[in-house]
Amino acid sequence: MGPFAWANRGIRRYTWFDVKMLQISGGAVALLIAKLWPPLLSLRWYCYVAIAAVAAIRPVYRLFAAKE
Repeated sequence: MGPFAWANRGIRRYTWFDVKMLQISGGAVALLIAKLWPPLLSLRWYCYVAIAAVAAIRPVYRLFAAKE
């Protein structure tokens, strides 16, 4: 069993609260990185929008994709 199969099996046990806590911890790590590396905060606003849009493409596609 590979690491992805192990992770997928473990993720099935998560509740909505667990997912939200992971999102909060991910946001905290992002703030920590921004605090430790100030040039990251000097980007223009549209760079952050582009990063968010690119990161959201696959999850949004999988949300609306028809199941076969």
